[in-house]
Amino acid sequence: MAPAMRWDLEGLFPGGSRGEAFVAFLDALEGKIAWAREAFDAPLPEPGEERAGALWTRFDQLGMLFGHLREAGAFVSCLTAQDVHDEAAKRHGARLSRLSAEVGKLSLALDAALAEADAATWQALLRRAEGAMLREVLEERRMLARKRMPEPLEKLQADLAVDGYHGWGEMYHAFVGTLSVEVARRPGEAPERLSVGQAANLLVHPERAVREAAFSAYEATWKGASPLGAEILNHLAGYRLTLYRHRGYADVLEEPLLLNRMTRETLEAMWDAVVRKRTPLVRYLEAKAKRLGLSRLAWFDVDAPLPARKATIPFDEGAAIIVEQFRRFSEELAELAEQAFRERWIEVEDRPGKRPGGFCTSFPLKRQSRIFMTYAGTPDNVSTLAHELGHAYHQRVVDDLPFHLQRYAMNVAETASTFAEAIVTDALIEQATGAERLALLDDRLSRAVAFLMNIHARFLFETRFYAERAKRRLSPDELDALMLEAQKEAYEDALAVYHPPFWLSKLHFYLTSVPFYNFPYTFGYLFSTALYAEARAEGPSFHRRYRALLRDTGRLPVERLAREHLGVDLTRPEFWERAVEAAVADVEAFVREADVLPAEGER
Repeated sequence: MAPAMRWDLEGLFPGGSRGEAFVAFLDALEGKIAWAREAFDAPLPEPGEERAGALWTRFDQLGMLFGHLREAGAFVSCLTAQDVHDEAAKRHGARLSRLSAEVGKLSLALDAALAEADAATWQALLRRAEGAMLREVLEERRMLARKRMPEPLEKLQADLAVDGYHGWGEMYHAFVGTLSVEVARRPGEAPERLSVGQAANLLVHPERAVREAAFSAYEATWKGASPLGAEILNHLAGYRLTLYRHRGYADVLEEPLLLNRMTRETLEAMWDAVVRKRTPLVRYLEAKAKRLGLSRLAWFDVDAPLPARKATIPFDEGAAIIVEQFRRFSEELAELAEQAFRERWIEVEDRPGKRPGGFCTSFPLKRQSRIFMTYAGTPDNVSTLAHELGHAYHQRVVDDLPFHLQRYAMNVAETASTFAEAIVTDALIEQATGAERLALLDDRLSRAVAFLMNIHARFLFETRFYAERAKRRLSPDELDALMLEAQKEAYEDALAVYHPPFWLSKLHFYLTSVPFYNFPYTFGYLFSTALYAEARAEGPSFHRRYRALLRDTGRLPVERLAREHLGVDLTRPEFWERAVEAAVADVEAFVREADVLPAEGER
């Protein structure tokens, strides 16, 4: 049977956003939270074994609540993605935010108790955790708690952040939603008033005249909005710096590194290897410029598609390609994909009312996942679907573990997905010829540019911005200058035109949930690239080590993860150098084939 193109949500909560099942689940969750609040408010026993037992019970209760919140959050994400006009789903989302805040307060209370635990209580608690593989998680929570302010101050900070820190972040989203760009979708047509998101889509239009006109209008819009944007960014950074000062953080990177379970030595080793080994990408950019008939690429040309003479890949054929290639690496991975297609975990139908983009979300209680995207039959769609199935496989590997061990950090969250995508992309490239093969190589190398150049520019800008913001507020012109400097450095001055107001157009700089939303992307990309290179060298036997590594992503710092499962030291440059070399390995093939392949329209 051909796989269905619409997912099944009825099997999760019948009736969807308007059904009684999900309302009952939220009601039950609210009751669990109230019950846990009473338990957490009770006085703790005297230090020693009894107090350790009480703390362990609270820790276990918190894990249960995390699992239920994830289940509910995943369902709301599916509902709002499949229908952006689903008001009932939005109301459920608002209720869930309030419940999440309540659980957050319980988490703070537990962490405060862990931080204050005496030696005898702590050792008794660790003995309970050892058999459940939760020792590292508890030690991490205690360490992070001891870096925070006293519990009353942290709770006050959390309350004030709603209309302060998070309020500034929400203001960014609200203000960007009011912006528009006047531009023609095609040469010769009358200009239209588009949202900035619609205008951004034109920056990858196949016709350069459209891209250039869209970029010019896009830049002008952001420049006009820069006074308010600078005000928001300065306040966000000022809040964060003040909070870090009161917590005693000596470095603005301390919190993001802690959240990603990695050391500064690893971060520096990674960026050092990137800077020294990414230079072949300049040759790729030059060859792409020549292919497009340009002397140098502009910012809006970097992701421009190359013409490819290809047939559309029907969804059932794309599914078959994925399962076949997954099976070459692992039977378990292939079976997961087959189950996802068979049980309708996947939503790919092209219809109005869906949100853009794609994601995979997991339901830890039901031990299922759901994948969302829109499928148009391109090779890139097939790769994206493989990527999201990789996320589902990661969850499958950990879904029998305690909920605390299923919470892996952002920098390793993309490991299984990028790995699965590489399996399928390799096969597509090997099977393709001519212009289609060149377009696939271009797509893969453009990802390397994104992670090794674009993301590095963001990191350079953000670190330098925070260093200056600690002394004073920065003007829009100063922010432009900082961004332009970072982009020229990261792209090795390979472009003819840059995008200085990127500090305003990139929402990642305004997210309040995750600080420094940049370097974890590059870490995950290179870590997965290195894993895939090792898998190709070792063959099918690598799957056992790979699976064991994924199971430990929720408990081990990345340095231990790599040392115990791969035998490598992430604080040294050698691992990262090999990863970058593998990431840019397609450059020679692209340059050679771009030079000999007739341009579009020639034979």
